Amino acid sequence: MGISDLKGKETVIQDTPFGYTMSVIGGKWKMAILYLLSAKQSIRFNEMQRQLGAVTYKVLSAQLKELVADGLVKRVEYPQIPPRVEYSLTPRGQTLLPVLEQLCEWGAQNR
Repeated sequence: MGISDLKGKETVIQDTPFGYTMSVIGGKWKMAILYLLSAKQSIRFNEMQRQLGAVTYKVLSAQLKELVADGLVKRVEYPQIPPRVEYSLTPRGQTLLPVLEQLCEWGAQNR
């Protein structure tokens, strides 16, 4: 179901595929996290926080937990001292890469 299927119909955005997609990738940092993971393959929390910049520990942690719960990001914890945690895209998360690529192209053309 795309935009053309909804023309002229009264719908609640949350009940559409667009609404579902936004519930999964919406949020100030989620798209940036997905973009970073697509470029880095696997990354540790502190490195991700450094590369994203202004994001707080609490917000980044919450956004990552949501992405993990939605099946887009995989969290691997290594049992060592100090603890090491790495994040990477799941196969489901990788299905968003063409969309991210199109957003990058749009940004380059409309900058």
